[in-house]
Amino acid sequence: MEKLTQAQAELVVKTMTDVALANEAYFSDLDAVMGDADFGRSLAAGFRVVDEKWETLDHSSIGALLLNVSQALTANTGGCSGPVWGTLFMRTGIAFRGKTELGLDEIIEGLRSAIEGIMKRGGASLGDKTLLDALDALVCSLEDSLKTDDHSLLDAFDRAADAAYEMRETSKGWVAKRGRQSFTGERSIGTYDPGIIAIGDMAKAIAAALRQ
Repeated sequence: MEKLTQAQAELVVKTMTDVALANEAYFSDLDAVMGDADFGRSLAAGFRVVDEKWETLDHSSIGALLLNVSQALTANTGGCSGPVWGTLFMRTGIAFRGKTELGLDEIIEGLRSAIEGIMKRGGASLGDKTLLDALDALVCSLEDSLKTDDHSLLDAFDRAADAAYEMRETSKGWVAKRGRQSFTGERSIGTYDPGIIAIGDMAKAIAAALRQ
């Protein structure tokens, strides 16, 4: 299976940025149902800084870029989103330090580290109806592709994006156990978690961008 190049990794980050900025209002509207309606604005604020500073970020390696993105998000994303999304990029940045291309096994290792870091940082667990559930679905799909080794890297990303995107419906019937939504108890059943939606939308956009 081929590897993800530096240019493709940069496209991943740019695509995540584009999705966060384009969906600022939508993600906030989702958060307004059971939360405090600031998720979209907070996420966009952090990624807007990433976009504005893009040319001055360290592009010497994939890891260096992700660590720079982590710093920008942590410093400029409000609420609990800053530490969560900052940890996602920090953990992957550390895992990919010095690398200019990534195999699927390395991508999986970095994302697993990110999931572990987010769980430690925020205290959430899988099944709590947070973005962790979408990330885990994505990584589990990548792990399945690695085991079979009968798909191209882009095929693996397509399947993983579908898995992350489908988590929005899978988790809709769950009770939220972390964040603002958790305060509503069983009233959170039947609602979408904005973090899960964001990861799913980003994953689908990334898969499409890499295809182009």
